[in-house]
Amino acid sequence: MKTIRTFGLAALLCGAAAIGATHAEDAAAPAAHGHDHMTGMNMDGMAGMDMSGEAPADANGAARAGDLVISGGFVKAMLPGQPVGGGYLTIRNGGTAADRLVSVTSPAAGKVELHEMTMNDNVMKMRELKDGIAVPAGATVTLAPNGLHMMFKQVKTPFKAGTSVPVTLTFEKAGAVEVALPVTSPQGK
Repeated sequence: MKTIRTFGLAALLCGAAAIGATHAEDAAAPAAHGHDHMTGMNMDGMAGMDMSGEAPADANGAARAGDLVISGGFVKAMLPGQPVGGGYLTIRNGGTAADRLVSVTSPAAGKVELHEMTMNDNVMKMRELKDGIAVPAGATVTLAPNGLHMMFKQVKTPFKAGTSVPVTLTFEKAGAVEVALPVTSPQGK
């Protein structure tokens, strides 16, 4: 069963405060980032579901899939004529097994790619991560501007601040989870 979670302002601020690279954390660290250590649906999609059939979510609207907590998501509003859009979020793996974000889809775009931006000799380079993004056990992975991110291509209608963009995140082990990412200003504020 898939559900859609919209990230609230608190989750958005949490994601903005957590901008950075992949890093391992101990079990006490999630509280420092405003996340709860939780488990949710397992591979068959049944464990951790409440009576309404929705996937569990914390008070900030963070979505859960297996041992993963997805929070702080947003996309930037697109400027007129801009051909692509960027999306960002934080994934916390509270389990003992690694997982991998293998794909992202959205009805708002013809294609969503997982990308990485790096600096090499003062030159910013971007490349698609065709094998997805690893989410190590006990680690938090942040998709943020100028780092790991989602690249929305063939956008049907430019993203407008104050709306949201539905996405389906598919993980190698935890399966698929649907979330709605709020659209911020083009500067990401």
